[in-house]
Amino acid sequence: MTLLGLGLMGYVLADTLLAAGHPTTVWNRSTGKGADLIGRGARRAASAGEAIAASSLVIVCITDNNAGRELVQPLAAELRGRTLINLTSGSSSEAGDISGWAAQHEIAYVDGAVLAAPDGIGTDEAAILYSGDRDAFDQHNSVLRKLGTPTFLGNDPGLAAPRDVAVLGMMWNILNAFLHAAALLQSASVSATALAPVLEGGIATTTGWLAGYAEQIDAGAFPGDDATIATHLAAMTQLIDESNARGVSTDLPRQIKAVADRAVAEGLGRSSYAAMISQFRSPE
Repeated sequence: MTLLGLGLMGYVLADTLLAAGHPTTVWNRSTGKGADLIGRGARRAASAGEAIAASSLVIVCITDNNAGRELVQPLAAELRGRTLINLTSGSSSEAGDISGWAAQHEIAYVDGAVLAAPDGIGTDEAAILYSGDRDAFDQHNSVLRKLGTPTFLGNDPGLAAPRDVAVLGMMWNILNAFLHAAALLQSASVSATALAPVLEGGIATTTGWLAGYAEQIDAGAFPGDDATIATHLAAMTQLIDESNARGVSTDLPRQIKAVADRAVAEGLGRSSYAAMISQFRSPE
């Protein structure tokens, strides 16, 4: 196997392949990284081209797809006849562009999205999504399973990227809500450590709503059986008032309330919270 890029994620990918017994060639722009991998049997290539020549399977995991294109496109001849798996984060359009370039040069291309932190790589909990060349995915599936639980989404190389950023978007929203909550409770002399288990319980409750709300979204029907948007809106106002009273920023809760205000103005006040998807389907 060849691994191009030894950043936080790339290093762990290479380390996991090496630990699983796969001969592994590595390359990184900064040659100082990965010395311990070399000590455990990995081969350091002097150039990206040399690294590619060493294996039929080439995995690239670097900063972004712009850097990825700059790296691999001059090496089309070296990559011809090989499989290129791109685990660099990027957009679906970028995946399509790289796939088109790869097809022109007889390179089997698979785009991927790692839905896991580096310390989860090599476990079943590490979900890794793939899309693109199905034959190439099937050929190397046994290797990919060493990195995590692989899921193939389809032949369109742009299928993995939207799921990646969707998960990241949810993560950032949860973390921002936690940070606002911690700031609010600290103003009442409650430590973030004491708050964390309370919020974990709240997140677990919210997670339990997702499947039902997903069914409502797919069906286009939003009965307000649990709590209506209007009910949530009243509580949002309370959050803003409490934040104001304690000298905590109201930026985040005001953004949340603004979305609910628009939904109510459109006549959705008696619908379930899931009906607010209407506010996210197109820009204002």
